[in-house]
Amino acid sequence: MGSREFWYDEVLSLLLATGNKGAYSTPGDIPVVLTEYISLLKLPPESGIGDVITTVRNLFNSLLGGEPHPPLFFLTQHLWLRLFGNSEAAMRSANALISIATIGSTYGLGKTILGHRGGIFLAALLALNPFYLFHSLNVRMYAPLVLWATLSAWALLHLIHQRDQESSHSRYHLLIWNGIFLVSIAAGLLTFYLYAYWILVLAVLIIYLDRHNWWQHGLRLSGGILLTTPWLLRGTIIQLRNADLNRFSTAKKAVLPALQHGQDFLQTLGINLLVGDWATVLPTLSITITGILTFFILLLCTIKLWQKGEKTNLGIALILGFLPLLLALLVDIISKKFTLGFGWGRTMIIIIPGCLLLLSLWVEKVVPQKWVNGVAAMILAVYLTISVGDFSFRHRSVFHAVADLISQDINQPTLVAMNSKAWGHVLRLAYYLPPQSSAMLLSQHPAQFAASLEQVLQQKSKKYSRIIWLDSFDPVWSRLKNETDVETERQKIQQVLSSNFQLQKTQNIFGTMSLDQFQVSVYKK
Repeated sequence: MGSREFWYDEVLSLLLATGNKGAYSTPGDIPVVLTEYISLLKLPPESGIGDVITTVRNLFNSLLGGEPHPPLFFLTQHLWLRLFGNSEAAMRSANALISIATIGSTYGLGKTILGHRGGIFLAALLALNPFYLFHSLNVRMYAPLVLWATLSAWALLHLIHQRDQESSHSRYHLLIWNGIFLVSIAAGLLTFYLYAYWILVLAVLIIYLDRHNWWQHGLRLSGGILLTTPWLLRGTIIQLRNADLNRFSTAKKAVLPALQHGQDFLQTLGINLLVGDWATVLPTLSITITGILTFFILLLCTIKLWQKGEKTNLGIALILGFLPLLLALLVDIISKKFTLGFGWGRTMIIIIPGCLLLLSLWVEKVVPQKWVNGVAAMILAVYLTISVGDFSFRHRSVFHAVADLISQDINQPTLVAMNSKAWGHVLRLAYYLPPQSSAMLLSQHPAQFAASLEQVLQQKSKKYSRIIWLDSFDPVWSRLKNETDVETERQKIQQVLSSNFQLQKTQNIFGTMSLDQFQVSVYKK
């Protein structure tokens, strides 16, 4: 868990969990001491319960100030931060433990439908699913989201089946399962707002399996939602007022909206079920083809299960697996936005258990018994190979490499010059910086970077004996329009630096995303 650097969004989770996001300020036009940002990634100094309350209040204010996520995940990480510190392993261990619970609830879901062996296979599929495994070791809210989805579905199926079997369970037993259902509904909504799709899915599942008692289950659903009303009525309204939703508003210029919606659907399916985090480096066409392949595999499973007469269980799997995806697609089409494919499909991670349930049903009910173990082993081997390849062969030490360069001459007055103001770049640079370093940071948008650097060096060229220039290939919200502009600005920067410094070495560093690609140039006098 600690062998990989925080990726871009993880460091924001850490900043929010500390309650210090309100204290973060984007670097200006003059150099700043880089170590000043390190303190923002730790809990602030506290001397009593009043300070603790202030820190938690600051966390809530940060969420209300423009973050599009509810508070439960960040409160959990805040507690974990207090207990275990802010290392990668410590911060990721909370989600790792949650993922173990998710695997257990997935087993329960599978056992309810397929029995013990089917439950084991479904749990193993989820545990090795490349996309889920990647997010289960991230400081983001997607792993807990799957827990609340599987737990609520399991509890609902248990309550429905218990009624069908006319079992004489104790009131205490019923109370526990009702409590699990209510808590998982409330926790899901307080973890991720798009969990609302899952609530609609559960409502459809109720109508499908137990329409005669729909009102009882509806009361349970409503009860779970009511538990969240204090936040929904105040916090959510404020967040909607402050959040930036325009990032979802436009299609790619070269793609028709209808075509992009279809592409988002297929890519989300392929990424969640097969590609995993490899999506960050694969060509769009490859991901789309994988999505088409995945769709037809699941379609074939559906046809075979229908022919076998497994209509009830097939309906459950399709509702849990495909309905959230179709609801999100419908909302995107109506609202003319593109949330479905945002973030490489991670907003739809809740489809994984249902789609894997469909695959498990096919293995258990369609594949001849003598081939079941072999087919199951082959599927798990494919998942294991993809996941091992992702974690073993992909470079995730970008800012460690920069820190190593700074450490080589740590006593030399150093200016780190970066053509990006993105907080994910600035904060990760600070997080991995040697604590004893006195390096300064000049962080500027690409279009103004050359002019700012020239002005700084004219005023204080004697102050620095070394310049480390980080040329970002993807400065996030301030990209230049085309490659010609990029090259023009790069040449301007080279001219500014070469007038006072000599180039010592240049190297390319890269991670698993375009956000992590830099050309690093070291200049000395």
